[in-house]
Amino acid sequence: MKRILDVVCCFFILLFLLPLFFIIAVSIKLDSKGPVFFLQKRCGRNGKVFNMYKFRTMVEDAESLKKRLQNEMDGPMFKMRNDPRITNVGRILRRCSLDELPQVLNVLKGEMSLVGPRPLAEEEMEGDEYWRRIRLSVKPGMTGLWQIMGRASGKFDDWVNYDIEYVQKRSLYMDMKILYLTLFAVFSHEGAY
Repeated sequence: MKRILDVVCCFFILLFLLPLFFIIAVSIKLDSKGPVFFLQKRCGRNGKVFNMYKFRTMVEDAESLKKRLQNEMDGPMFKMRNDPRITNVGRILRRCSLDELPQVLNVLKGEMSLVGPRPLAEEEMEGDEYWRRIRLSVKPGMTGLWQIMGRASGKFDDWVNYDIEYVQKRSLYMDMKILYLTLFAVFSHEGAY
């Protein structure tokens, strides 16, 4: 049932938002040099690595510039409220969570689900082996419990706890509730970086 929900929802998202995808792509190209999409290696179910798609929100040499910046989140994740690497269009896309829309392609390919723990890069899953094993036992998601409950906290431990809670309590009802609450989180821009 979860896979059917993923495919049906993503099909309608693509169908209805294709004009928006085009507008975003043109805006990114007009705003800064570089590709429209940003691909990053992330860990999926059972640790299988895949390319996660996002609309590019940063300047071309963002990774090399990161070494000079101060992380505002504890733990291995890098988050910074006023990250100077983010482009003008990128700020809007991130504020509205539109940069995540291309992940519907990852969902359609079966690499992700609409709901699950957010996919992380290998180096971001340092530390607790128990958490790592639990979160990799399911497909990662475009949204999850952390996005609606703890996104604004900035605490890595909260992220870990929400991932574990989701995997242990997951159900189709819980997924529907998270999808519903994600809409409110996106429109309120709470915790958006």
